[in-house]
Amino acid sequence: QAQKIIDFVKMLQPSVGAVNLEDISQPNCYLVLDELRETCSIPVWHDDAQGTACVTLAGLINALKLADKEIHNIKCVLYGAGASNTTIAGFLLQSGLNPERLIIFDSKGSLHPGREDLKSNPDKFRQWSLAQNSNPECVEGIENALQDADVLIALSTPGPGTIKPEWISKMAKKSIVFTCANPVPEIYPYNAQKAGAFIVATGRGDFPNQINNSCGFPGILKGVLTVQASKITDTMAIAAAHSLAEYAEKRGIHPENIVPQMDEEDVFAYEAAAVARQAITEGLAGLKFTYEEVFKQVQKEINATRALCQEMMENGYIAPPPRNLIAETLQQTIVRFQN
Repeated sequence: QAQKIIDFVKMLQPSVGAVNLEDISQPNCYLVLDELRETCSIPVWHDDAQGTACVTLAGLINALKLADKEIHNIKCVLYGAGASNTTIAGFLLQSGLNPERLIIFDSKGSLHPGREDLKSNPDKFRQWSLAQNSNPECVEGIENALQDADVLIALSTPGPGTIKPEWISKMAKKSIVFTCANPVPEIYPYNAQKAGAFIVATGRGDFPNQINNSCGFPGILKGVLTVQASKITDTMAIAAAHSLAEYAEKRGIHPENIVPQMDEEDVFAYEAAAVARQAITEGLAGLKFTYEEVFKQVQKEINATRALCQEMMENGYIAPPPRNLIAETLQQTIVRFQN
């Protein structure tokens, strides 16, 4: 129940610096985050929604640069209307996407102002809000929606086969396809590329361009904790996305490398400094440091922790990651989903 989660976090807040919410179903995830973000004196973050949206936006920023496209001109289709994609929609609209060129699909079809089933369902208030402000032509059918679309972002049912190659073949030149269902993407990257996609990203680390929210929340939370920010706003998360995109661009991007990965040394310090700066700009920070001060402090702390962790593994105090077991488990899960 949403209220129980809200009450628990409020009781907990004097003892912690921030709260990271996970695995809360709709519509409770929206109710919980909206309430806690406004009433708590510490930052509250919903990683399934905000973290995924942050890293997705970062990847899209660089993908659009490589495709020589501008966000305010693109036609964008979101396949799936859960917490992640509805939050992505919000971030994209705040970043300049024209709502009239946005089409979102849930399990019953496209969202549009004529969806009376959404209007009458209080659990679908977030989807109804998006339906009223997108797809004004009431385009139905994913195949029709993808005609000349520049971007497809799918967070829906695991594949393969959820997204068809013939749909992608109808998209615009230099199309961008993010298929992020786990453990099996809605369409495999090589099939999407064969159908004409220019850039493909997934949620998997064994394919290029992993959209992994683990690249988002560590730096974001480190940034807000460093300056004792009272909340994490959408604009702070968007600032984090731009910092991730900028970090990747500075070290070099290409169609199979559009976002940083967790093992890139300074990515979290870079992100933390950007988030801290935005928190200060918005008047939400308890401490005011310069960008450079935050970057150096966070970099120093992360490097010290990494060195300590490595030393403890070398001395046998911490077991090394069971990489073979992880790989075997992933493969078993993939086989189970495909069957």
